[in-house]
Amino acid sequence: MALVNAKDMLTKAKAGHYAVGQFNINNLEWTKSILLTAQEMNSPVILGVSEGAGKYMCGFKTVADMVKAMIDELKITVPVALHLDHGSYDGAKACIEAGFSSIMFDGSHYPIDENIAKTKELIDICEEKGLSLEAEVGSIGGEEDGVIGAGECADPDECKMIADLGVTMLAAGIGNIHGKYPENWAGLSFETLAAIQEKTGTMPLVLHGGTGIPADMIKKAIDLGVSKINVNTECQLAFQEATRKYIEADKDLEGKGFDPRKLLAPGCEAIKETVREKIELFGSKDKA
Repeated sequence: MALVNAKDMLTKAKAGHYAVGQFNINNLEWTKSILLTAQEMNSPVILGVSEGAGKYMCGFKTVADMVKAMIDELKITVPVALHLDHGSYDGAKACIEAGFSSIMFDGSHYPIDENIAKTKELIDICEEKGLSLEAEVGSIGGEEDGVIGAGECADPDECKMIADLGVTMLAAGIGNIHGKYPENWAGLSFETLAAIQEKTGTMPLVLHGGTGIPADMIKKAIDLGVSKINVNTECQLAFQEATRKYIEADKDLEGKGFDPRKLLAPGCEAIKETVREKIELFGSKDKA
């Protein structure tokens, strides 16, 4: 099955009161694990690629070609979108050329007028090529490829201004952060989310920093219009823990346990289990 843009899957998620997971990929093992689990769970899925991960994997075209070939080789039939995560203006254009099916332009650090101007130009390009576009208002806390946010809350009126341009989906800061959540985290601002939902109507909303948000908050956010939830750190932590246990148990010293296919297998299984749990929590199982 060919890559699809995210519009149809997110429109259905919004109407059906569930969310589609964006799981960031970092290499072949990550991609394979997520695709196989989405197929197993009969769930649509979005593969997220940060600009840093794109460079690590030898460029956006390498990533796009790998994902397309893997979908074909693994006989994946569920809808799969390949999405640039927190893209710069130049990064967005590069991913469009490389064959991604969905783009995020993060103009949240620009003044709102400049964010609008750049977003509008990219909307025109994406519409011409049949791609989906995510925009952001109010920077997300934590750090993502050098862009640091304190977890502030977006202005609902600014969210409406961006939504009215015709973006496919909107990421808005509601106190969420990337990476691990600190012990003194104040939680999500549902008041802000409700106000944004009221202003943006049927626009699918995106929750970044899905790692570490309690399940009850996730479910409430979905009830208030969140249709896409991003997960990255949680898969990384699961992979790290499983790999550490394998080595600490000296499994890499047994026979050919040093073979990367064996060495990385526990980590891959841990990624799969994390993705399964998230798909169940988000409600996208059997929604392909």
